Amino acid sequence: MNVRVQAEKAENFRKLHHGSRLLLLPNAWDVASARILEECGHPAIATTSAGIAYSLGYPDGQRLSRGEMLEVVGRIARAVRIPVTADLEAGYGTTVREMAETARAAIEAGAIGMNLEDVTGDDESSQVAISLQVEKIRVIRETAASLGVPFVLNARTDIYLMPIGPEPTRFERTVERLRAYHRAGADCLFAPGLYDRDTIAKLVKAVEAPLNILATPACPPLAELEKIGVARISAGSGIMRAAMGAVQRIGNEMLEARSCDTMFAGATPFIELKRMMTRQPS
Repeated sequence: MNVRVQAEKAENFRKLHHGSRLLLLPNAWDVASARILEECGHPAIATTSAGIAYSLGYPDGQRLSRGEMLEVVGRIARAVRIPVTADLEAGYGTTVREMAETARAAIEAGAIGMNLEDVTGDDESSQVAISLQVEKIRVIRETAASLGVPFVLNARTDIYLMPIGPEPTRFERTVERLRAYHRAGADCLFAPGLYDRDTIAKLVKAVEAPLNILATPACPPLAELEKIGVARISAGSGIMRAAMGAVQRIGNEMLEARSCDTMFAGATPFIELKRMMTRQPS
């Protein structure tokens, strides 16, 4: 991808975090889902690490390699005209040097931003020390600047999602981490697993930076999140899992009801998908 075009896409994506409207960010897992979301009119899309992992036969949680993940991210970025930010889990490494390598590879793949988690494994013992996470964020920012792309970094803490540590101190520890990540250069701050309306509102004020919330059935309505100042909401693996739910329903219907009726209800027409895949990105 042309660096000038990539830099423009990154700046446009950053601006979407600072408007009066909540950025509704859907997550794609392959070229087909990305092109569908683009044609829906979304101004930007993210990738879903879980969705890509599942589609390639891996469980979620950095079980596939950086190369495998970025191969899919690159296919998506080349296939659409809108900005693509990549969910790169904990960066596929544990050192500052590996973070620089991941940032460089992501930019070379065509991404204009990335998510960075602060846990590297399946339990709270894998949470990265704040000081090291700050250094990782700084080197990602420096690497991107050296390549001429104002990379949009979404720094995530899993204190609520995992959850990590005593419940009474979760809010204070989340604020501590997210503030540190913002000072280190993160553009947006992500607190998945947080669903309480009042706590989200407090966090918006406490971090004084664009806040990203993960969409779940337990979340407040989107209009309410917009009202309290949330900047961005991500679908995560939700759209992919909804599609897999359709696969399950159709598969069961074929066996149990000896019917294919569900398969045709709401299906994207064959000719429409063919047109999308034939279209050349500009």
